[in-house]
Amino acid sequence: MHRVLYNLVFYLAVPVILLRLLLRSIKAPLYRQRWGERFAFINVPDSGELKAGCIWVHAVSVGETIAAVPLIKELQISYPCRLIVVTTSTPTGSDRVQQLLGDSVFHVYTPYDLPGSIKRFLARVQPSLLIIMETELWPNMIHYCHQRGVNIMLANARLSEKSAVRYRRIEQISRAMLSEIDYIAAQSQSDADRIIALGADPGEILVTGSLKFDVEIPDNFKDLAHGFDSISKTERPVLIAASTREGEDKKILSALTLCLEKIPNLLLILVPRHLERFNSAARLCEKSGFNVQRRSDDSAVNESTAVFLGDSMGELLNYFRLADIAFVGGSLVNTGCQNVLEPAALGIPVVTGPSQFNFEHICSQLEAAGGLITVADETELARCVIDLMGNKVKLREMGDANRKVVAANQGALSSVVEIANKLLSTAAH
Repeated sequence: MHRVLYNLVFYLAVPVILLRLLLRSIKAPLYRQRWGERFAFINVPDSGELKAGCIWVHAVSVGETIAAVPLIKELQISYPCRLIVVTTSTPTGSDRVQQLLGDSVFHVYTPYDLPGSIKRFLARVQPSLLIIMETELWPNMIHYCHQRGVNIMLANARLSEKSAVRYRRIEQISRAMLSEIDYIAAQSQSDADRIIALGADPGEILVTGSLKFDVEIPDNFKDLAHGFDSISKTERPVLIAASTREGEDKKILSALTLCLEKIPNLLLILVPRHLERFNSAARLCEKSGFNVQRRSDDSAVNESTAVFLGDSMGELLNYFRLADIAFVGGSLVNTGCQNVLEPAALGIPVVTGPSQFNFEHICSQLEAAGGLITVADETELARCVIDLMGNKVKLREMGDANRKVVAANQGALSSVVEIANKLLSTAAH
């Protein structure tokens, strides 16, 4: 009965959902494309790989995709005859799949959680195993996979208290979904406890740690633009504000103004999370009186450049490795913080705001080790940056602490692969 009501509401919401896509496409035209995929009107490769039963990996956006890539590569090695289907919900996630995996996987947008779309998708793709990254739970996706005998795994599972409250509001649906999931690999014990409290079987949950600790850092970075080289050559102190969200850029620029009073040669690398905000971020910088150099211009940073705007996708590690301090966005606004592990793995001191629910356990680990500092607002951010830039020993100690935490917590990948292997060995195909 609950799913019937859910389906009715979803069908009624489809016009609103499509209108929202259209409105988002005003700033990001990619949202106007490939709508057929969202209703599972897709052309699947006609190959023998389907006969073996494909592996479907669902990753919502960029963060989940990055975490899934090492897992996907391991599965490709173990199951070369199986097609791996990767779905994402956003254009940025789609772009990252294409950059990191190319034609080695079959990638389309995730079908909307409508009975017709999900059934059509399953009939065309014919998966043996569905791996859902983190906690992207959709009732029809899970129900119809379970009905067809598709094994379901929730990998890198996390559930903040905020999200748990939302799932408790639909308790009957949540319990039904969790009862149909075959195995859950949780990031931490607190995540596992919250998922069990929602109705999951404790015997089907294993705390593996976070796949994001298994971040792949190249031994040698390739400079992709003239601007990168020019930043290195200036030898200026560099603060990066990475993956900033709507409403956060203004706070970062306020902090920059305060920092420049004490560190006049400080360079800010500002990297908005979503490509549709690149232009508005540039305008905000200019309106605030800062000289801005855009990555897309591919020209040198000079002494008068105050902000280097990272208006590109897939180059965040290249931005990070130029920085002395990394502020990780999504934390001075209430969106739960973005990935703190990439700068940590590079040995960069990390600063975040108070909103950390997406990386709650990881932030706590880094902070306890002395590699991360939480600030309340932009004023504290400025004070923190000024203090750290004047203390090279502290910067080095924080960076070393972060490297050690990342190294000590790697290994989730092997556990998750082992679970996937077991589920594939019992799959219907």
